[in-house]
Amino acid sequence: MKKCEYILENLDCANCANKIQDKLSKKEGLKDVNVNFSKLKLTYYTENVSKEEVEKIILSLEPEVVMKEIADYNTKKEESANSKIKLEILRLIVGIILAVIGLLLNIPEILKEVFIISAYLTLLYRTIKNACTLLVRSKSIDESFLITVSCIGAYLVGERFEGLMVIILYEIGKILEDKAVNKTRKSIADLMNIKPEYANIKNGENINKVSPEEVKVGDIIIVKQGEKIPLDGVIIKGKTSLNTASLTGESKLTKVKETDNVLSGSINTDGIIEIKVTERYENSTVSRILELVENASDKKAKTETFVNRAAKIYTPIVIILAILVAVFLPILSKEVTYSQSVYRALIFLVISCPCAIAISVPLSYFSGIGKSSKEGILIKGSDYLDSLKNVKEIVFDKTGTLTKGEFGIQEIKVLNEKYTIEKLKEFLVLGESFSNHPIAKSILKEIDIEVNKDEVENYKEISGKGISYELKGDKILIGNEELTGYEEKSEESLSKIFIKVNQEIIGYVVLSDKIKPGTKEMIEKLKAMQIKTKMFTGDKLEVAKEVGKIVGITDIKAEMLPENKYNEMEKIVKEKSNKDCKVAFVGDGINDSPVLAISDIGISMGGVGSESAIEASDVVIMTDNLEKIVDAIKISKKTGDIIKQNLIFAIGIKALILLLSVLGIANMWEAVFADVGVTLITIFNTLRILK
Repeated sequence: MKKCEYILENLDCANCANKIQDKLSKKEGLKDVNVNFSKLKLTYYTENVSKEEVEKIILSLEPEVVMKEIADYNTKKEESANSKIKLEILRLIVGIILAVIGLLLNIPEILKEVFIISAYLTLLYRTIKNACTLLVRSKSIDESFLITVSCIGAYLVGERFEGLMVIILYEIGKILEDKAVNKTRKSIADLMNIKPEYANIKNGENINKVSPEEVKVGDIIIVKQGEKIPLDGVIIKGKTSLNTASLTGESKLTKVKETDNVLSGSINTDGIIEIKVTERYENSTVSRILELVENASDKKAKTETFVNRAAKIYTPIVIILAILVAVFLPILSKEVTYSQSVYRALIFLVISCPCAIAISVPLSYFSGIGKSSKEGILIKGSDYLDSLKNVKEIVFDKTGTLTKGEFGIQEIKVLNEKYTIEKLKEFLVLGESFSNHPIAKSILKEIDIEVNKDEVENYKEISGKGISYELKGDKILIGNEELTGYEEKSEESLSKIFIKVNQEIIGYVVLSDKIKPGTKEMIEKLKAMQIKTKMFTGDKLEVAKEVGKIVGITDIKAEMLPENKYNEMEKIVKEKSNKDCKVAFVGDGINDSPVLAISDIGISMGGVGSESAIEASDVVIMTDNLEKIVDAIKISKKTGDIIKQNLIFAIGIKALILLLSVLGIANMWEAVFADVGVTLITIFNTLRILK
């Protein structure tokens, strides 16, 4: 199936976006239809449905909406949005002038009436046009129809001033709403402004500026000071410091030189570098990150889908209540005339649009995902962002997650006085310099001495045990207890590498896996948030306990195979399934993918550019900074709090105005505030997520 993506220009109503999505989802031949109001983006899969057929359905619901190709729209969107708002402001000013003349100037009554009707027509032009087109094409009603009926009704019952004020305030509110939504979209776009606009490709002695999409693997590109690296590659000339903040959220500069790999989206802060491209743009780091963030807000959280369903029944219920008020209020109260009951029913219609409710939830999740991305946290969907706030238990993998996965020498112990520490180091380096084992590499990294490797004879690597070699007639063994025959039972929890010369063990090296900086502080913060922590590892129990003691985790399961981790996580998830809490697993990429998949939320510590990490998990921490997990939970909680505030405020104000209108206390002014005013307030409240 072909994936189709379009921009829905002039879509200015969140509830209308939901209607379009519902109608298109019922169309045979369309799959996975999604209308993202926050980005004005329509996405669907199809084999045989044409763009024209889709456009016809959309126009039957929203006559002013235009389907545009994303590439065409991106170049003109800001200019187009500003032009539209300017025209609406001009129409509003003309309408207000006509209204002032008709209502306030001392002119003949017939002229007053002409000016008032002209003001109505000018101010209601867009609203009447949308209402009539929708009614004719799809036999349905929306906010435009309700406002039109309310204003004309107010005119007919003699409340001309109030009718004009309703449409004036409504138009002002819609203009401000458009500006506020555009501001939110721009704020999020600025947060994710990591796409390079061009690449300087080297052709012999010439340098040509081209689109990143045109560059092929193997091409040489030049990146000057202050420019973004457009594609992933390896430096072949020059050295510099890179600003990777847009990818990782970290402000610290990274020094790079020849042969170092560099990632697209990084900014060159010093000098000129030449890069040999290793990935096409569509496979580059920046492209994958942007795609992940773009698609993230298409996956709706339960709160969002619930609000969408509730919005469908909300408006019909209010309309029915309005009819009941108009018909039965004079019967129930003799003090109320039918003229008054109709006026009160019109107030119901003014506030019946659920825009404030429909817009605040998706916009909040969109903002939360954008904020997380800026902090170097990629969240794959609003459902995962929503779930993070309910995490009550986090299970950590050890190696590569809590620790660096790099062994360091903690101690070198001499057991025979004839030998010195320097001599033990020499034995170690002579043997380990021939091995590619990670432990050998770690030892060589920490012991930097010159040795004559030509003296080594009969070198052998014994799988799972260690190495052996001969040196000037002596047989040297370097390895574990089994290889060297070390029999003393020890409670020492850390790994030991023994050195045996001929038949005598002359010393050993104590190795420990390095704990990642900030791990202990992160665990303390999680505990302060009432979140339980556990550790699953395939390492020995003694080693796991030592790491747990350092970082503050006491609930530990060790010596686990991948299937053991999977089965244990499955048990935990099932235990929590009936409770309002989520279980997260934090691992370092593809090795933990089965456990990442079965947990409620899989969090990967894969680091920048790790494709396996991005594929395997629901949340990707773009650096090895574990404190980003705490940040992600805080962003989720803040997003959830703002959504609650918006819903309580919007529903509460609307319910209050409905009640006051029945009692004859509220007028249409309050009704307009309960509609567009509340919508504006919820949008501005949502912007706090980005701060």
